[in-house]
Amino acid sequence: MSKKKEQTKKIVNEKSLSFLENYLNNPSPTGFEWDGQRLWLDYLNEYVDDSFTDTYGSAVGVINPEAPYKVVLEAHADEISWFVNYINKDGLIYVIRNGGSDHQIAPSKRVNIHTDQGIRKAVFGWPAIHTRSGKEKEDNPTQKNIFLDCGCTSKEEVEALGIHVGSVITYEDEFMVLNDRYYVGRALDNRIGGVMIAEVARLLKENKKTLPFGLYIVNSVQEEIGLKGAEMIAERIQPDVAIVTDVTHDTQTPMIEKNVQGDLSCGKGPVVSYAPAVQINLNRLIVETAQKKNIPFQRQASSRTTGTDTDAFAYSNQGVASALISLPLRYMHTTVEMAHIEDVDNAIRLLYETVLALEADKDYRSFAK
Repeated sequence: MSKKKEQTKKIVNEKSLSFLENYLNNPSPTGFEWDGQRLWLDYLNEYVDDSFTDTYGSAVGVINPEAPYKVVLEAHADEISWFVNYINKDGLIYVIRNGGSDHQIAPSKRVNIHTDQGIRKAVFGWPAIHTRSGKEKEDNPTQKNIFLDCGCTSKEEVEALGIHVGSVITYEDEFMVLNDRYYVGRALDNRIGGVMIAEVARLLKENKKTLPFGLYIVNSVQEEIGLKGAEMIAERIQPDVAIVTDVTHDTQTPMIEKNVQGDLSCGKGPVVSYAPAVQINLNRLIVETAQKKNIPFQRQASSRTTGTDTDAFAYSNQGVASALISLPLRYMHTTVEMAHIEDVDNAIRLLYETVLALEADKDYRSFAK
């Protein structure tokens, strides 16, 4: 890991922080990202030359849209959620996952059920501790036994609220800053990445930087169910280079094995990944940029795949030079995901400086024959 940089000017300013809070608080479940994408493009459009969306809602802002050489800077916009799967005769609702939602954190959580008639409130119920005493073995929360209670006493009453099989459900937890050190909330995975790439566009505009290539600031949909939005938008843009940002695990909290998950820490900088999908020479440029600009960073290895949109871009269009810059995150796929404020600034700084270090028409092959 590189030496930590001395105190530098903060990148996330008051306007950026207000956008970050509004954007994180807005629900954007997988397959239903449109409202969040509007917020994101409303913020980004000031800093780009053009923008567009695709059929499923991936949003793109473009700098130098006429340039033949294309560079993508990408994050994903969707958050994990639940679907209504079954409503019983007593008005209790059973669910299935939309993405990798964690059944163990569900009991006692408050939720929003999204309907055509507006938001309907509900809670994940759970038997009181008193009623579980004396049992030889307590039941643990599973996807089969967690349920929602929206205050109704029959299936008909639930349906009269506009709730039906297929209605999407999100947690209502919202953004906060903890101890002036951490951003906390649901869906930092990976709307914090959407904020970071938008900040790169802002810095390019404010610093009057001219790029020798087209830069496509991409906020993809449907990452949480298999990188689907990135697959679609990669085919549409057909980039030459793709730099993806997502989150990875801070491994300093209990019950995480460093020999399995790696030794990564919030507050020590963004994470540069090593994996088959990460193009070695592009990755080397990112590391050299971090070292040259004295930006703290950490390293991570991924077996076979990165599990991020990097894989979708890398293996598209006969191969796209791709790399991954991740943000260390505590408590991923919970409602209290935590990212260090300094890591966010340093990730933005590394993305920005890497974009400036890129060359048009660069061939990243180690040799050509």
